[in-house]
Amino acid sequence: KLNKMRMELAWIVVIHLVGCLADPQDTSVLPEGFVDATQRSTHTNNWAVLVDASRFWFNYRHVANVLSIYRSVKRLGIPDSQIILMIADDMACNPRNPRPGQVYNNANQHINVYGDDVEVDYRGYEVTVENFVRLLTGRTQNGTARSKKLLSDAGSNVLIYLTGHGGDGFLKFQDSEEITSQELADGIQQMWEKKRYNELFFMVDTCQAASLYEKFTSPNVLAVASSLVGEDSLSHHVDPSIGVYMIDRYTYYALEFLEKVQPFSKRTIGEFLQVCPKRVCISTVGVRKDLYRRDPHKVPITDFFGAIRPTRVSTHRINVTLANEEDFIAQQDEEPLKKPFKIVLEPQFPSEFFK
Repeated sequence: KLNKMRMELAWIVVIHLVGCLADPQDTSVLPEGFVDATQRSTHTNNWAVLVDASRFWFNYRHVANVLSIYRSVKRLGIPDSQIILMIADDMACNPRNPRPGQVYNNANQHINVYGDDVEVDYRGYEVTVENFVRLLTGRTQNGTARSKKLLSDAGSNVLIYLTGHGGDGFLKFQDSEEITSQELADGIQQMWEKKRYNELFFMVDTCQAASLYEKFTSPNVLAVASSLVGEDSLSHHVDPSIGVYMIDRYTYYALEFLEKVQPFSKRTIGEFLQVCPKRVCISTVGVRKDLYRRDPHKVPITDFFGAIRPTRVSTHRINVTLANEEDFIAQQDEEPLKKPFKIVLEPQFPSEFFK
């Protein structure tokens, strides 16, 4: 009798296994709609924290670095009210600058990146490790101006860009103090715990830059560095007329990529992570994406470098409360048909004027 019970139990197990194998639905593959939903952005606003941590005339290129990124994110839609710009030295007004009030990022002097509308939030000796950490964590001192605060929230995509002189596990500020990779990791962890970002893109251009993101443990963080541990991050070219290097290699090629991006561009962060291969950068670009939940090749670059939202214009009334929805729909059907609404934008350079 015991053997008979064992045989019956064995047949039940076999039948169950056969039924599982015959199941036409493969549960190991997630539904396509679910995958697409997880890859879509959920952010509602964008912020950028751009930091040049070094001073002195021979570090001219670091100011050009940060102003180049500032110009790009502003062109792509992030307003000055949501950009925190920290510049440790004023190269535009330096006595050695033969072109007062101007900063260029290439020897051809094609673009004055200082421009007429640069809003510097922290300048000179205000650029300190303490102020930077206070900015990230929202612990600014009493009396701090609103323009000097990172007022991000749980729906914010935050871009952090750092440039200056660094080493294995640290970045120098003002050539007198330094912030460590652990302090950076702690600051970003506090940002996550206090719901100060939705996703964070950490970008750093300095020597041994990859060491600065090694201690990160916070979720939804994507990081890129201009050099790996043990490597130097090199400058691009010099301007003989002023005797200093103009821009760093990694930022130069990153800027070259960003200049081709438009507000509604389909270029992705995955493409951006591949700029500056070793044959042109000389250093090896480091990327860390194990903390990031989305596929970078499906994330538009404007999710971090822009702030343009698709807008739909409607000439009809829209019921946002859904109260008495049937009455509202019936009333709307009785309204006479209107002509299609069309927006006409005048060309910026009308060629017919010059015929």
